[in-house]
Order: sequence, then structure tokens, then C-alpha cells
Amino acid sequence: NYYVYLVTSKKEIAVLKQLHKFNYTLPDIGVKMKTGVTVDFRNRNILRNEAEDGTIPLFYSHHIKQGTIQFPIHKEHEYIIAQQQGLMQDNKNYLFVKRFTTKEETRRLQCGIYLAKNYPQYKKISTQNKINFIDSLLDEMSECLVYGLYVLFNSTLYDEYYRILNGSTQVNSTEVNAMPIPDIESIQEMGKKLMKSKDLSEKNCNLILEEYCE
Repeated sequence: NYYVYLVTSKKEIAVLKQLHKFNYTLPDIGVKMKTGVTVDFRNRNILRNEAEDGTIPLFYSHHIKQGTIQFPIHKEHEYIIAQQQGLMQDNKNYLFVKRFTTKEETRRLQCGIYLAKNYPQYKKISTQNKINFIDSLLDEMSECLVYGLYVLFNSTLYDEYYRILNGSTQVNSTEVNAMPIPDIESIQEMGKKLMKSKDLSEKNCNLILEEYCE
């Protein structure tokens, strides 16, 4: 894929220069951004407000809060009856990313770390199609890889890069899968640093990423 960048400032040129030092993309390291699997308004008959026998969690962008996933939040239709294969995915580690933000919001890329171990009672989960998720193409992403990807996606640098790439408020998985990223070992190292610090702020992600941008 080739992208034409409409660069409007020196700052944007600097962002592009920094990112284009990296030689990999998400698929190169064995992961990929995909779009949430459940269109809720088309499946109203199998949505539930409370957990019942045979239901699994349905995650929305509302569940992404300050870098983590909070569930349940007692929102309408947080559960879905597990009956259609196409609406279920394995309960494994993911990075959830909001697909839509408002123009007023300061960040386009807003993400939350989803760890399967926090929901041991479920083999399957579902995601509403207004969120994207990064998933392993093989088995499961290690926790340090999920945290490392969070460092990238929660940094100012990647948010600025995405704004240059796409002027809209929608996060497009095809574009994200083509974005330059560091090698997997570096991303895992970043993740370990983030896990150790227990500080999921944008500022801390910037500090960790800076070491790899020199």
C-alpha cells in the first residue's frame, strides 16, 4: 500500500521521519487489527442486560476506560447469547481500540488492554463493531506484547501519525495494519517496562517509546 501524506507543518514532518525509522507492520509481527464482530442492532433478539445461562460478555467502546477494560458497567445489552459462531471470538488477550471518536476528543487512538485471565469464567466473548481489536494471527499474544502495543497506540507520536494519515474520526483497521512499528522484541521490552511501572498514562508511554526512537 502507498499513502499520500498531506503534511502541513514541520512538526508533522518530524513525526513521519520518526515513524519511518521502523521497518515492520502489525502483520509482520504476527498480529492484526480487526473490527468488532457483532452489529448489535441487527442482533437485538439475542442481547441481554444481565448475565444469564448461556450468555457471554459483549464489549463496547464504553468499556475502554483509562487504558483498561472495565466490565460490567451496567450498560444496556452488555451480554449476548452464545449461539452464533460468527458473533463469538476466543477469550484471549487483545488490545481493544475505539473505532469512533468525536472531533472534540484530544486523541483519535484510544485503547484498552484486555486480558483473558480477568474473565476466567468465559471461553468465548464478543465485541461490538464500533471497536477494533488487535489479535494474534497464530495463538495468543503474550501480556508483554499487549502492553507493548498499548505503549505505541497510547503514545502522542502514534496519535499524531494517525491524524496525518487519516483526517476522519474513524480508526480504519487497514490503515493501522500498514503503519510502521518496531520489531516484536522491542515492543515486548516496552510492554515489560509499562507493566513494571503500572502507569498507563500517555506521558509514560511517550517516555518508554522515546528510548526506541533515537
